[in-house]
Amino acid sequence: MDNKKEKITKSAIHVFREKGIEKTKVSDIVKGAGIAQGTFYLYFPSKLAVMPSIAEVMVERIVEEMERKVNRETAFTDQLGQVVSIIFDLTKEYREIFALIFAGLASSDYLSEWEKIYEPYYAWMQEFLEQPKAASKLRDSIDINGTAKLLIGLIESAAEQSYLYDQQDEESAKQKQREVLEFALHALCK
Repeated sequence: MDNKKEKITKSAIHVFREKGIEKTKVSDIVKGAGIAQGTFYLYFPSKLAVMPSIAEVMVERIVEEMERKVNRETAFTDQLGQVVSIIFDLTKEYREIFALIFAGLASSDYLSEWEKIYEPYYAWMQEFLEQPKAASKLRDSIDINGTAKLLIGLIESAAEQSYLYDQQDEESAKQKQREVLEFALHALCK
């Protein structure tokens, strides 16, 4: 990401979290980024146009965490548990940002960009599933590409229910995490 675009995106994250989407003005974002207002408009036509860039930053963060924390030397069941845990942890840690992304994308014309933004995440999950599929640990009928998207959707939806919508206590969220893992293992494994 271009340095100025990155500054704008980081400032937007901060200002949106502080003021909310509705109360945030472009002038607030550029002030935090230390750039001129005209520069903002070179990158984004409106404050909502920043949402896909914020989503890109979060997808990069998720993929980086997966690369860093999933131990490929352990059994697939353990690795999948690590994946579920990472997604739940990141959703909890960045709940305000995820809520902003969804609210911002839903209230704009940028929802159509979601699949493109998620491509690196889908690619990571597809690669993650390839080894156990090749080792015949997963059901033969599983299509890696479709399953990668379904798996991300399942885990993210459960994490969002726990931390964005239901505001569950930690024990309830951990229970949901265990249930998601058990469900995914039954769905995927022979």
